[in-house]
Amino acid sequence: MDVKMARFDLTDEELAIIAPLLPKRGRGPERTDDRKVLNGIFYLQRTGAPWRALPGRYGPRTTVYNRYIRWGERGVLQWIFEALALECEDAGVFINSYIVKAHRAVAG
Repeated sequence: MDVKMARFDLTDEELAIIAPLLPKRGRGPERTDDRKVLNGIFYLQRTGAPWRALPGRYGPRTTVYNRYIRWGERGVLQWIFEALALECEDAGVFINSYIVKAHRAVAG
């Protein structure tokens, strides 16, 4: 199945940067493609969509959710974001919306 990449999906170059940071595959059943799951995590982070709205091209939402929780607890996602930020020339331009204060009138 050939799936068209979404606008912000990981490129081959980005995947090559973070591949060494991903946990090794352990015993048990074959793990869902890391790239697909990461793209799903990035999609949800970027859009703020609820987990139930995750498009099917990213795999089962429970898989994406479980990987997000496990990798978040282990620090894997932090390592990935730091590695990608080091490679991005515009990394200093991004602003965390949680620290931006709005005027009272914004609330309506």
